[in-house]
Amino acid sequence: MADPRFDRRLTPARPDLAAKYLEGQVSAARFVEGEVFEVSYGVAPVRREPFAGAMLETEALKGERVTVYERTEEGWAWGQLMTDSYVGWLPDLALYKPTAEPTHKVTALRTLAFPGPSIKLPPAETLPLGARLTIIREQESFAVTQEGWYVPRQHVAPLAHVESDFVAIAERFLGTPYLWGGRSSLGIDCSGLVQTALAACGIAAPRDSDMQQAALGTSVSLADQTALKRGDLLFWNGHVAIARDAVSLVHANAYHMATATEPTQEAIARIAAAGSALTAIRRLG
Repeated sequence: MADPRFDRRLTPARPDLAAKYLEGQVSAARFVEGEVFEVSYGVAPVRREPFAGAMLETEALKGERVTVYERTEEGWAWGQLMTDSYVGWLPDLALYKPTAEPTHKVTALRTLAFPGPSIKLPPAETLPLGARLTIIREQESFAVTQEGWYVPRQHVAPLAHVESDFVAIAERFLGTPYLWGGRSSLGIDCSGLVQTALAACGIAAPRDSDMQQAALGTSVSLADQTALKRGDLLFWNGHVAIARDAVSLVHANAYHMATATEPTQEAIARIAAAGSALTAIRRLG
């Protein structure tokens, strides 16, 4: 039986195996230290169970580090993301031992990595906003990664670079398909949109909407819906949206099956009619 003190999403503990740092706090047959790996895929699935058809919990982006506690013969790795502490199963082929610290990140909504210094070559990989790269040199219009990939130089920036308007970042995802657990422009969910947009502005956020409601900003009275400010976060049970201004919002949602904008009061009424009332408004900064 799971210990109610620990959130399974953030706690690398199972009845048969747990992280060494949890020894004395949880019950498990054995405890292991874990090994640090780095994500090599542009986007890697993090699943609830170790098979391809299992629920997608979240996604890990290239360059993220993962502490792995188990690797199976079937090609799965169970571990904890170092970025937001999420726990799950990743394809073992998506991971490799780190050789150098990332130096840059992707700042375009998505970009292509080429195997040589020509955009006419077949791309080696698609990289999402926020992917982390180790750039070893610049060559003409490209930044060259440690793998030998050539990425358009205008699509990357040093890790220290931050954007100033996370709402504008979220709006760049308009039209992106809704994907439960998604974190990229190929598919994203409501809390993934918030987390990704804030990360582009140097603000760390938890992964899921309930965590974000508990951790981000300060409370705004629900009676003040007409005084919403750009960047306010609106929460329902299992959902989060971002205020664009006093009268409209942007969110990744299953109603539109996409990231979309809509009038705030229409969204609140529509979601209430579906059985979920607005539960909180949080203001950042």
